[in-house]
Amino acid sequence: VQLVESGGGLVQPGGSLRLSCAASGFTFSSYAMSWYRQTPGKEREWVASIPSGGGYTNYAESVKGRFTISRDNAKNTVYLQMNSLKPEDTAVYYCKGRWTTVSYWGQGTQVTVSS
Repeated sequence: VQLVESGGGLVQPGGSLRLSCAASGFTFSSYAMSWYRQTPGKEREWVASIPSGGGYTNYAESVKGRFTISRDNAKNTVYLQMNSLKPEDTAVYYCKGRWTTVSYWGQGTQVTVSS
């Protein structure tokens, strides 16, 4: 089982990034997918979720209207489009797959928002 995030990097405030999370080793289309983020000394924070078949999505209030989660089950990939980035969005971003009581996590990708 693997979840591999990519697309992180350094971006200026107001800029955009698109994170990807490529899945393998499990039935991706059966799993609800989420993005979380974590900064040093803080607990991991939920950012956004999308159900197994796509459609209805949920967002943390801090990112609502700026971030968009989507998935392509044919490519076993979930995305996080991040617009209007702020310095407080700086974190390591993780994707998570969940089906009933089974969860898988990726290794994370660093996003730094700074001028």
